[in-house]
Amino acid sequence: MDLLAERMTLSAGDVLLREGDPANHVFNITGGSVRVYKLLPDGRRQITGFLYAGDFLGLATGERYTFSAEAMEPGSVCRFRKSEYRALIQETPPLESILLDRANHELAAAQAQMLLLGRKTALERVASFLRDTATADRMRPLSNGSVRLPMTRGEMADYLGLTIETVSRVMTRLKTDGVIRLLSLSEIRIEQPQRLSALADGET
Repeated sequence: MDLLAERMTLSAGDVLLREGDPANHVFNITGGSVRVYKLLPDGRRQITGFLYAGDFLGLATGERYTFSAEAMEPGSVCRFRKSEYRALIQETPPLESILLDRANHELAAAQAQMLLLGRKTALERVASFLRDTATADRMRPLSNGSVRLPMTRGEMADYLGLTIETVSRVMTRLKTDGVIRLLSLSEIRIEQPQRLSALADGET
């Protein structure tokens, strides 16, 4: 894979790919974080996911990308030509198995997002997001329950289908109840992980 990879350095806001462009490449994020989103006909943006080092982007696309992706912070990616990447997969059964697991993970994440937006309350959505984000950035684990939040509150609200005011209100409630501690705008500490998980699952 190293021989096929084109290494790219990203700055915050750099575009990896745009919805509608020919899907000629597959990306492996090697540093930083990326927001994935779709634009609605009226210009509104719906964030559909956040990706971190170790995640792949563009594995399950057709002839054209069905989403856009931008760097949220300085980072890096390896870019592969899709034709060469597919040939490598066919020649390497262990790699094919690993990528199948990744595809299954993406499907499970999409199903979880549908549940999040369709059935959960605002409190359950924010609690679920914080709980899941705690383990999402596998290459940069933090100790003592700390969780990095490289996205803005507005991006979090967009992803959760809420307003910024609602996200801020729920975060304040979680802080007041002692479930989380706000260390900075981009980092929190989960003080009561079991309580947060219970809230995420609707066990209030």
